[in-house]
Amino acid sequence: MSLLLVFVLLLQRQTAPARPAPPAARPATFQNPYSLDEMRGKQAVVETSAGNFVIQLLPEAAPNHVGLFMKIARDGGYAGTIVHRVIRYGIIQAGDPLSKDPAKATQYGQGGLNQLKAEPNAEKHTAGAVSAVLIPNQRDSAGAQFFVCATDQPALDGQYDVFGRVVDGLEIVQQISAVEASPQGAPLSRITITAVTIRDTPPEPFVNDTPADLAKYRATLDTTMGAIELEFLADKAPETVRNFLRLATAGVFDGVGVHRAVKNFVIQTGALAYRPPLTLSQQKLVHNLVPEFTDTPNVPGIVSMARGEAPDSGTTSFFICAGECRSLDGKYAVFARVVNGMDVVTRISNVDVDGETPRSPITLTRVTVQPKR
Repeated sequence: MSLLLVFVLLLQRQTAPARPAPPAARPATFQNPYSLDEMRGKQAVVETSAGNFVIQLLPEAAPNHVGLFMKIARDGGYAGTIVHRVIRYGIIQAGDPLSKDPAKATQYGQGGLNQLKAEPNAEKHTAGAVSAVLIPNQRDSAGAQFFVCATDQPALDGQYDVFGRVVDGLEIVQQISAVEASPQGAPLSRITITAVTIRDTPPEPFVNDTPADLAKYRATLDTTMGAIELEFLADKAPETVRNFLRLATAGVFDGVGVHRAVKNFVIQTGALAYRPPLTLSQQKLVHNLVPEFTDTPNVPGIVSMARGEAPDSGTTSFFICAGECRSLDGKYAVFARVVNGMDVVTRISNVDVDGETPRSPITLTRVTVQPKR
């Protein structure tokens, strides 16, 4: 019987055909070599042939599960294993050491178990939750195998031990879950885990920077018509600057179109409607901004956040003054100025337009952030 029969029941599928008998229960053998402090603040970068995703490990919730996962990863034990079972937009299952050998395909799902006692916790099986695979009706049977929820699976709460959460690359997990598979959920092509690397959780950039710190950065806007360099007015709009820097380093502005060009007035870009879909991790950074309006004059080269009717409706779209824009004074959050590339701004503002939309596409290909020289 499938080791994850509960998933089949959850998703209202028929019971999977009989498989080789699962391993017999035996006492858990794993001795955790790591202290809680050694496991805190750790992530696992899972590299697969279908893309990468990052797991935030949760040692407070399941310390021995995290310890075993870290040890196997650091010993290279996951390299060469595969995602051996999927349920479309439900879960993906991986980590079986037997899956390194294509000749053992009939045994996939049976290896690496019976190493851990259960560590029940209150973590929920929301999208991105990472839990240990169990032998049916054997609560103390977890081991190397794990599964990742591609979407919320509340029926699994309390039945499996959550020990991590995907914090980047959930879209990769979802794509893997949807690959073509056999009726039993075995992917028809091998999706290989090439490496699992344990790293310290990177600090969130710019979160704790003071306005003086934020002012030390510049941003280069590479467009299909040339580069524009900005310096930031963090003393005027520190939270707007902080937000822009975070969006830029996450790639939110990369590939977005310049959707508005008005001669001797403004050019505008950054609107999400004019770029490919964001990743889930990028989406988390997008939110409405608290207005930081000042009396800063909107003269050529000034950069402000665009918004709708509501003062707090700014998110990602911004504009650069190509001419005198004094009618906008005090109505938008001024957060930067052009220090190089004003000629590019002028050229963009002068392109042929349909109304205010450039007739030929102009793209903000990339925004890079670097310390002020």
